[in-house]
Amino acid sequence: MRLMTFAVLLGFFAATAVAEDAVAQLKIAVVNADAAIGLSEEYKSFRDSLEAEFADERANIQQLQTDIEALQQRVVDERDVMSEKELGDVTKEIENKGIDLEFVGKKLQKDATDRQQEFIQEMTPKFNAVVNDLIEIERYDFVLARQTLLFANMKHDITAKVTEKLNERYAEQQAQADG
Repeated sequence: MRLMTFAVLLGFFAATAVAEDAVAQLKIAVVNADAAIGLSEEYKSFRDSLEAEFADERANIQQLQTDIEALQQRVVDERDVMSEKELGDVTKEIENKGIDLEFVGKKLQKDATDRQQEFIQEMTPKFNAVVNDLIEIERYDFVLARQTLLFANMKHDITAKVTEKLNERYAEQQAQADG
């Protein structure tokens, strides 16, 4: 019986050692897709073009806010000397500008969100290609999304490598476009 127990324990420890060795040989990487894309030069270029594209709308929003504040201040300052009609007209103008502000703000938000979604859809295949290249080069067994993990040792994080490769590809793309 002792021999049988010893054999079972020996087998268990041997299996555990083999399993630990197999796990130790696994090459695992973690990547934060949002950070990899968000820190890329292509995203920075996109963000700059987006700001330029919507500069007029932002200026319009700022002007509407300034106009509303000026009209509100006018009501505060001149309320005692304004006629009821004039006060009603100014109040109506404040309401109309508020409606315009809300409409323009929502439109800007929607347009910016739509453009960002288009950019992410455009970047997803590029991101996947870079990750696949790194999997092939580095021979990773697993690449996990950082967002799905409670903890990952930073030594497994390849986000910076992915961003670097995205930047290299973007630089090549820009060179081809310029040349």
